[in-house]
Amino acid sequence: SIGVKTDVVKRVPMEKTIRTVGTVKEDERRVSDVNAKIGGWIEHLYVDYTGKFVGKGQPLLDIYSPELVATQEEYLLAMESRERLKGSPFPEIAKGGVSLLESTRKRLELWDIPAAEIERLEREKKPRKTLTLYSPVSGYVLEKMAFPQMKIEPGMKLYTIADLSSVWVEADIYEYEVPFVKVGTPATLTLASLPGQQYSG
Repeated sequence: SIGVKTDVVKRVPMEKTIRTVGTVKEDERRVSDVNAKIGGWIEHLYVDYTGKFVGKGQPLLDIYSPELVATQEEYLLAMESRERLKGSPFPEIAKGGVSLLESTRKRLELWDIPAAEIERLEREKKPRKTLTLYSPVSGYVLEKMAFPQMKIEPGMKLYTIADLSSVWVEADIYEYEVPFVKVGTPATLTLASLPGQQYSG
């Protein structure tokens, strides 16, 4: 009447099932922030809403930067100087033209200007008005802080992109249950949004 149960003594593994609730979250190792390394104004958005999937290398936005235009023009002038000075009988003068060109190219590279774009500049000798930012990873846009015509500063976060092909579930357990949980303990997950399906981890 009071629910007492009896059983034959036998050897069995000591197991305990813990039932709890958790929250599905992105794997923080698969989250990337997209920042501007140069100041300017956003001219065009290719990725214009949160939740959109983007592939690695896909264009995100175009930035108009007077500083970028000026540096490209400086690069072209450095190219002309190198050509004029390379025939100089004084090695120091010839070396100065090469050094100026290399330092200007390095500045473009530090702004993530692709090598192909620098080669285009050398070939066509025509500065581009805008810089295109590309996605560093494939994933979904979790945050979008970029808007058309917005002024941006170096270091400003414009997008947060996460690869959701693998996710974490953060679950809470009571302190007295901690001894029963360790790395490698199997877990089974069910989701309210997908009834009848189970996932293992």
